[in-house]
Amino acid sequence: MNISPGFDTSAGSDEPHWQTEARTMVETQLVPRGIREPALLKVMARTPRHKFVPDYLRTSAYADGPLPIGGHQTISQPYIVALMTEVLTLTGKERVLEIGTGSGYQTAILCQLARSVFTIEINPELSASARCRLNTLNFTNFKCREGNGHRGWPEAAPFDRILITAAPNEIPTNLYHQVTRSGRIVLPVGAFSQDLLVITQCHDENPQIRKVLPVRFVPMADPDC
Repeated sequence: MNISPGFDTSAGSDEPHWQTEARTMVETQLVPRGIREPALLKVMARTPRHKFVPDYLRTSAYADGPLPIGGHQTISQPYIVALMTEVLTLTGKERVLEIGTGSGYQTAILCQLARSVFTIEINPELSASARCRLNTLNFTNFKCREGNGHRGWPEAAPFDRILITAAPNEIPTNLYHQVTRSGRIVLPVGAFSQDLLVITQCHDENPQIRKVLPVRFVPMADPDC
C-alpha cells in the first residue's frame, strides 16, 4: 500500500504541534465513530490538514467540522473524509477518479492509499492552488484537471474507484460508465436532503446501492456548466 508520506513529518517542521493535534483528531473524532482501517488512521494522523485551509483558519484545521476554503466550497469534516475513504476499500492498487479537488486534502489522503489519483475541480483558482499545494508537499501520483466533473476523465477511464465530493441530484451517467465492473462509486446524492451512497456491481442489470448515512455537501455543478 502506498502510504509513504509526501511531506516532512519531522519534529523540526515549521508547525511543531500539528502532529499532536492530528493524532488527537484521530483518537477523538474518528476511532470513536467507528473508523477502523489501520492504514487510513495512520494517514489521517500524519497528513498536515492545516496546510489545506486558509491561513486565518489554521487554528481550527483539526476541529470536528467543515471549514470554508473559498469559492463557496468547504474542506469536509475529518470524519466524513475518513468515512468516504474507508468505504472506498482501497488496497493500494487502485486508480481513483476524484470529482471535486477543493483544497486538495482528500486528494492527499487518497494519494497515500491508492496507486494513482485523477482529480477534477471546476473552480479555476481552487484547482490551481490545490495542484500547487500537492506539488509543494511532494505528491507525485496524481493528475489534476480543471473542468466540470460530470464529464469525468474519459481518456483515462476506466477507474477502479470514483469518489465524488459534491452532491448531484442523481447519479451522474457519464461517471457511472467510467468505473470498472468490479469497482465502486462513493458519492452524496440529493438536493436539500442527501444520502452518502456506495455503488457496487456497476454495469450489472441491478447494481448494488447502499445508503451509508445522511450528509450535507455543496451541490455539484450543473452538467452543462
